Amino acid sequence: MEKFIDSARPTRLPPLIPFSSYEDADAAVDRLLEIYRRNTAFIRDAFREYCVNGLETGQRVRACYPAIRIRVNSYQEVDSRLSYGHLVEPGIYMTTVTQPALFHDYLREQVRLLLRNHGVPVEIGESDLPIPLHFAFPEGEYVEGEYSEIPGHTLRDHFDVPDLAVTDDAIVNGTWRGRANQPRPLAPFTAPRIDYSLHRLQHYTATSPGHFQDFVLFTNYQFYVDGFVRWARETLASGAGGYTELVEPGNRIVTRDTLGEVREGPAPLPQMPSYHLKRPGHTGITLINIGVGPSNAKTITDHVAVLRPSAWLMLGHCAGLRTTQRLGDYALAHGYVRQDHVLDDDLPLWVPVPPLAEVQVALEQAVADVSGLSGWELKKIMRTGTVATIDNRNWELRDQQEPVQRLSQSRAIALDMESATIAANGFRFRVPYGTLLCVSDKPLHGELKLPGMATAFYRTQVNQHLHIGIRALELLREMPGERLHSRKLRSFIETAFK
Repeated sequence: MEKFIDSARPTRLPPLIPFSSYEDADAAVDRLLEIYRRNTAFIRDAFREYCVNGLETGQRVRACYPAIRIRVNSYQEVDSRLSYGHLVEPGIYMTTVTQPALFHDYLREQVRLLLRNHGVPVEIGESDLPIPLHFAFPEGEYVEGEYSEIPGHTLRDHFDVPDLAVTDDAIVNGTWRGRANQPRPLAPFTAPRIDYSLHRLQHYTATSPGHFQDFVLFTNYQFYVDGFVRWARETLASGAGGYTELVEPGNRIVTRDTLGEVREGPAPLPQMPSYHLKRPGHTGITLINIGVGPSNAKTITDHVAVLRPSAWLMLGHCAGLRTTQRLGDYALAHGYVRQDHVLDDDLPLWVPVPPLAEVQVALEQAVADVSGLSGWELKKIMRTGTVATIDNRNWELRDQQEPVQRLSQSRAIALDMESATIAANGFRFRVPYGTLLCVSDKPLHGELKLPGMATAFYRTQVNQHLHIGIRALELLREMPGERLHSRKLRSFIETAFK
């Protein structure tokens, strides 16, 4: 990005920190922390001055994101089994970095892999990409004041604000086109894109991004949330699984020692409340109630993706499309018919969204573990096949000929409104994904949920379905990271960072 030039008054900048070479991952990340803390503090101090005394007309203030850069000069062969942690061809690669304290373990791992796989140092320094004022306030930082509306003294007159031109998904969408002599992307997201999503996560889920865990369950039913909270509290009480605390919306923290405390009424729920059962190293489980529809599914996965989770799964209900299915049976998706439309501009419909063997095996094993069935008997309660996702919840009210024909031609076994969106965004963002749905009705066969039937169904099946999802994530957690992050998710021209 071009630096702002004002002929009347030079931009106020902190002293430039040039790029320096590092051969130790910990030292490199420490340098990122140092640059980020100094530069965000510089902006906050200037904003405090602006709020108290104002800034002189024409005086702009700027500080830039830290960056990681690496130069690779040869077509060095690396372990062909690896899906990330290396570069495919010579060149200069760079990524801007935000909130390195939040991403400390992730950054250290990615830098360590680069050092190991290429044998050249990484370079840490200051980029020329400005930090917007709105993103210079990490969690816990706050400056009180009022924005001026006097011409020449508005925020935009003195500070950088978010720029949508550098806050997009061109890298992950494969549409990034650099300028001549511009470094190629080293990571899937730019710093402003990450900052944008971190702010959105707090808004939509009412919990801090720092509480999110690497293994994520998405659902759209409060029954699952209630069951998860109940199980999480029981797990904390027993001390099983290495879990340390449960974080609820409003950043309410429950530990083993505070389980019995009487609290005030529940905090107002946000649009997509999230619950985090934490383990060291972010290896716990996050559950998010995403609500209904593909738009919500895309919105939340757009933002969770910047945290680079290890896997996410969709647990929801579906319409069973086969006469042999019963209410309460499971549908394990191994393919998707995408009629959700929300990702058509980002991931064309001709792009297949493949099943990931590691996730499929874990889900099937989890169904067997929790249900107590295996082999041929497992087929009594679970069917594997194509899941269709549609954006019209009342599709049954249309003329049935066209939708029924499409569903039949696709060999679909189930229909819902979120699964294909979550899987497609997992594919797009290189996050391992999977779907296990529970048949709640069979509209093509005249079996709609009646109040009494629904109550019995939820009572008997929701708890089991939830525990299958939890068990599947535990199985995935036991896998080495390099095995879980399948090469299926990587294109032939990729960023080195996971």
